[in-house]
Amino acid sequence: MKTICLYFEIHQIIHLKRYRCFDIGRDHYYYDDYENERSINEIAENSYIPALNTLIEMAKNNNGNFKVALSLSGVGLEQLEIHAPAVIELLHQLNDTGCCEFLCEPYSHGLSSLANEECFREDVERMKVKIKQMFGKTPKVFRNSSLIYSNEIGGMVADMGFKGMLTEGAKHVLGWKSPHYLYHCANNPNLKLLLRDFKLSDDISLRFSDSDWSEYPLFADKYIGWIADLPEEEQVINIFMELSSLGMAQPLSSNILEFLKALPQCARDKGIIFSTPSEIISKLKSVDQVDVPYPMSWVDEERDISCWLGNVMQREAFDKLYSVAERVHLCTDRRIKQDWSYMQASNNFRFMTTKNTGIAVERGIYDSPFDAFTNYMNILGDFISRVNSLYPVDMDNEELNSLLTTIKNQGEEIVVLNKEVEKLQAKLAKAEAKDEKKSVKQTVAAKESSKTTAKKAVETATKKAKSTTKTASKTEKTTKKKSAK
Repeated sequence: MKTICLYFEIHQIIHLKRYRCFDIGRDHYYYDDYENERSINEIAENSYIPALNTLIEMAKNNNGNFKVALSLSGVGLEQLEIHAPAVIELLHQLNDTGCCEFLCEPYSHGLSSLANEECFREDVERMKVKIKQMFGKTPKVFRNSSLIYSNEIGGMVADMGFKGMLTEGAKHVLGWKSPHYLYHCANNPNLKLLLRDFKLSDDISLRFSDSDWSEYPLFADKYIGWIADLPEEEQVINIFMELSSLGMAQPLSSNILEFLKALPQCARDKGIIFSTPSEIISKLKSVDQVDVPYPMSWVDEERDISCWLGNVMQREAFDKLYSVAERVHLCTDRRIKQDWSYMQASNNFRFMTTKNTGIAVERGIYDSPFDAFTNYMNILGDFISRVNSLYPVDMDNEELNSLLTTIKNQGEEIVVLNKEVEKLQAKLAKAEAKDEKKSVKQTVAAKESSKTTAKKAVETATKKAKSTTKTASKTEKTTKKKSAK
């Protein structure tokens, strides 16, 4: 039976303000609060709120036959909590339907998986904790920023305990293979992979309202018909996109939400179901591994990482940012950690792209990629000086690595000790339970012994009483005889 895995991402960049070289060392606040509030409210009103209301309605009206998956970046979630709490409330309502699975992704929506493993792990763990706190569920499936994936990244994700991961069904990776199966990571077969069908996904997120498109207008029955006509053995159809596609990329006036509402019934008529990523991973077996030696993503025609690291400016900014990753990892300063998350966001590097994709890149306050690079590097210069003030630059790499190794060893020792404590606590609990049982048995035995002793005492007393009675009777008879004489 064919199943549709429908997934949406929610991410919102933290906009940087105009920052001049003269501000370095004097101004440590880097953000455009007005633009952050304006942009998040615009997207919440025109996309997130109506789209989430639609998903909640679909979940309630289809008696468990509709399922959806969502992931949120930590930086986007912070903006929603501050400026659009109504969206957070709707996310809780969707969670309460029991028809939504929340996935995990890097808190910063950054590129740390391409640069620093410790930084990547920290970023992911922070988001995992946030999801657990907000929705009461620990995510089992991972989704990297912009679906970035490689064999090495898959291995790291598997080591972090995730059972599955979403990524792109790129043609240059799959070749003749279809994305409509469940695959696994080449470096760790325990990590299952769900591959995006970019054509069916882009038909909704990019082409739905395009009147020049040959399939325009697109109706739900036609769309489900395409899925039903796929070969019978191709059972998993993964449709992944940004939630902002519903209302922003495709305006509400295009009836995109009405199209979405009609999908479950049309699918049911064709014998097609909806499933969450975890359900698919638990029910189906992997058919093969996917070998991805070089990172791929869901962005642009190339489906690679060139939109973030394709030119000299981007690579210089990227290398300089992660040159202080070890020092930031050591840091406990809350403001440094927060700025680190915001500066890692992949959009900052996207603004610097010089690629000609035929689609205009929204650069925000920047006039050109060079303008974006200059502004970012000014901010980065101030940020690095703050980090170096905590961990001086004259601390050589050997000394820093030694310190990191010590901290890592201490962390591992703490984990081992905690496990030992848990074992000892378990033994103590068993011993206490055993002692309690023994005490109960002893009490019961004591009571039984007391009963027996009392019974014997009663019997002895009874015998003595009878004996005394007999003796008294004999004495009485003897006395009577003597008196008669």
